[in-house]
Amino acid sequence: MIRVRVAPSPTGDPHVGTAYIALFNLCFARKLGGKFILRIEDTDQTRSTVESEATILSSLKWLGLDWDEGPDVGGPYGPYRQSERAEIYAKYAHQLIASGKAFYCYRTPEELNQLRAERREKGIQKAFKFSDLKLTAAEVQQRKADGQKPVVRMMVPEEGVCVVQDRLRGSIEMDWDNVDAQILLKADGMPTYHLANVVDDHLMKITHVIRGEEWINSAPKHQLLYEYFGWDMPELCHMPLLRNPDKSKLSKRKNPTSINFYRDSGFLPEAVLNYLGRMGWSMPDESEKFSLRQMIEAFDIDKLSLGGPVFDQEKLKWLNGMWIREDLSASDFVERYAAWAFPPEKLEAIIPLIHERVETLAEVAPLTALFFNSLPVLEESTFDGLKLDRETQVKALQFSSWALDNQVSWKRDDLYQLLNGLAEHMDIKLRDFLQPLFVAMSGSTVCPPLFDTMAVLGPDLTRARVRHALKNLGGVSKKGAKTLEKEFRSFAT
Repeated sequence: MIRVRVAPSPTGDPHVGTAYIALFNLCFARKLGGKFILRIEDTDQTRSTVESEATILSSLKWLGLDWDEGPDVGGPYGPYRQSERAEIYAKYAHQLIASGKAFYCYRTPEELNQLRAERREKGIQKAFKFSDLKLTAAEVQQRKADGQKPVVRMMVPEEGVCVVQDRLRGSIEMDWDNVDAQILLKADGMPTYHLANVVDDHLMKITHVIRGEEWINSAPKHQLLYEYFGWDMPELCHMPLLRNPDKSKLSKRKNPTSINFYRDSGFLPEAVLNYLGRMGWSMPDESEKFSLRQMIEAFDIDKLSLGGPVFDQEKLKWLNGMWIREDLSASDFVERYAAWAFPPEKLEAIIPLIHERVETLAEVAPLTALFFNSLPVLEESTFDGLKLDRETQVKALQFSSWALDNQVSWKRDDLYQLLNGLAEHMDIKLRDFLQPLFVAMSGSTVCPPLFDTMAVLGPDLTRARVRHALKNLGGVSKKGAKTLEKEFRSFAT
């Protein structure tokens, strides 16, 4: 039976790239009567969060992507969270050590940096191998005695060429010179993606791995692990990356990438899924508008185009409009709009912010309009008249953007602590520091209490509005960004 999977990492916003890969996996499985599995790759314990996992699951369900097996629905090959499978990975890592296919490495990060510096000076471009990292028996014993925990690395050929077969690209040749002795098991006992990915795909009987082309360079390591274990390797299919309109890799700095941004901005899930389905693939009759059911019926993965598909918000808005006009009756429209705009939990969060400021119900709409917009209408002149000069406004917004990108908790008081700390670092009165953020959130210097407003808007819309404000102020040059990043890192750490 055909078995495919999508394996998101719960370390941030639910990315449209995850939905894109999930959609094509689901269509491949459904077309051929197979199974679609969702697996959570949470081996990065410092960044993975329960909240992020829940958001990923809810956003994929909002799109209408349903899986047959996963952490929430169970299945015969669980558990489906990698953090719950540590003993399994340790077993296979030690099996590789016993067979001479992996080794304990006691090299410290400082030593590795020094080795890299020495290699650069000599013009050596090769990746690290066992011969580069090995220590004498006496050094190993000393480090053991000092209580140092080793990592487990895989043995990799010193030279030669690895040939990987890809369903869309045919034979891909890569030099072993460029493949490092990959860490398989970290010092804390958790696996890296590479070991966990191979072990899980084998134990979960995955037959086809359909993933983004950014993983092509990892394919030699994975193929080698399959050979070491004596397992059959799933068929590989590396899909083209989504691109910004300028052809660069899709990134949140140039394009909102969170699924929740589009949900909260009033897009229909059918339209977003339809648009993702057009990324590198088309219906046999070239129709631009189609449902998930229609896509599954017509799906042929071999018809994927390898050209970088462009994710264009304006095109998505046009398609969304078609869905609204052609598929929603007036009563359907009322139902959808009410469900999006007026869910009780949303109103319960908004109304307390304006309760004491209104005298009639008619005043509610203008006071709360900012909560029902995607991005406010801004021009550079919108920021005129603020206490901060233009250069400082840009710096304050850029620091805020970077800080908010790293913020996990989205509670009012935590947002206050974060931005108050930035204001103190820049030696700016908090009231003056926040003015550009008021404009970014609402399009004016007047809005309900800022931190409460940001908490209600949520991380996706808030971050997008800060980046939108920066764009309207001209942004930061590459050279300027490097200088600001250096200063920001010194504060953030």
